[in-house]
Amino acid sequence: MPKASDLKQNMAIEINGEPYSVKKIEVRNPTSRGASTLYKIRFVHLKTKQKLDESFKGDDFLKEADCERVTVQYSYLDGESYYFMNLESYEQYGLNEDDLDGLVGYLTEGLEGIILLLMEDTPLGIELPASVALEIVETAPGIKGASATSRTKPAKLTTGIEVQVPEYIEQGEVIKINTGTGKFMSKA
Repeated sequence: MPKASDLKQNMAIEINGEPYSVKKIEVRNPTSRGASTLYKIRFVHLKTKQKLDESFKGDDFLKEADCERVTVQYSYLDGESYYFMNLESYEQYGLNEDDLDGLVGYLTEGLEGIILLLMEDTPLGIELPASVALEIVETAPGIKGASATSRTKPAKLTTGIEVQVPEYIEQGEVIKINTGTGKFMSKA
């Protein structure tokens, strides 16, 4: 049972007997002494896609949803469905873009380490690995000696998403992106 302070984006949690996925976590630190940190969390129902906003204290326990977790590999896009393959049974699962809710920009063919959430053999969503490596296809030229500054520039990646990278990064380089925050971590 995870605490509210341990929740991460796309975790499956059970609230009132229903499965929800964590979509957004907002941390609020109170100003008065002795008050505990509040976590305002936006959940999305895994089946109906309805949103639910709840607030928890950092040490509140939540129940993980009773979902089967299967390790899969991203295979391919067919029309509007993204297909994932179970690496043990070679079974294929299809999810549409709404089920993936903003995670499409991190998917590259052959990406492994993805956890597929299944409830009664129905795919509900995925949990991505903590970081993914993507190539930069478009960015301003790198500036020599810019590694000492913390200034950034936009860079477009192979999947179409755009992230802020340090000025010394060049086009064609492969970088690691944090899938939870969507921010640059390091060169790959």
